[in-house]
Amino acid sequence: MMELSLKPATLIKRYKRFLADVILEDGTKTTMHVANTGAMTGCAESGDTIWYSTSSNSKRKYPFSWELTQTQSDDFICVNTLRANQLVAQALKNNVITELRGYEKIIPEKKYGRENSKIDFFLSDNSNALTDAYVEVKSVTLLDESSSSELPNNGQGYFPDTVSTRGQKHLRELIEMVEQGKRAVLLFAILHSGIQSVKAAAHIDKKYADLLILAQAKGVEVLTYKANISTHKIVLQSL
Repeated sequence: MMELSLKPATLIKRYKRFLADVILEDGTKTTMHVANTGAMTGCAESGDTIWYSTSSNSKRKYPFSWELTQTQSDDFICVNTLRANQLVAQALKNNVITELRGYEKIIPEKKYGRENSKIDFFLSDNSNALTDAYVEVKSVTLLDESSSSELPNNGQGYFPDTVSTRGQKHLRELIEMVEQGKRAVLLFAILHSGIQSVKAAAHIDKKYADLLILAQAKGVEVLTYKANISTHKIVLQSL
């Protein structure tokens, strides 16, 4: 569980990827940091309520960080992509991810692969009873709004939300790990309360979608876990 201390504001606009203009509760207009390099489709509509954290680091140019969006349809979305790995790290430590229980070592950001990548988590077992595992985490926030309106309890999510050459590279690296006899895991972390399932976004990045099909055929494991999000805490759970 990740506890949060957040305050609300109203979004004016997001721009330059890492910045957003907002109006605070007292009416003050200010700029805050956005830890998200994606398109943020459906996550950054003008007029949305956003929830932000405040840094105690006096050297930061922008002390406020956009953490959550509360959409006008009352969905909660965690837009800070750094949270996905933090949530997965906690879940691995607490044995929440049942498919990855039992590993004694959890090493983040380990260099690996032919394409000079870093895996989000490398898992190993001192007794060698478990095969080394390479775990790549992807945060999912793109909701198919039409499916959400027609099937409110079965919102379809997609990844990626823009063409992702980096994501394509990660799939190639995971395939290589399987070919070397290791476990390779792609973990989709759903960070949108309206999303109930995830598909590759072939309509956005067909190459990624084709690589995902190949990866699964080669033996890459695909797991999906969802965050229970409120303005006070976030908890990663199984679907």
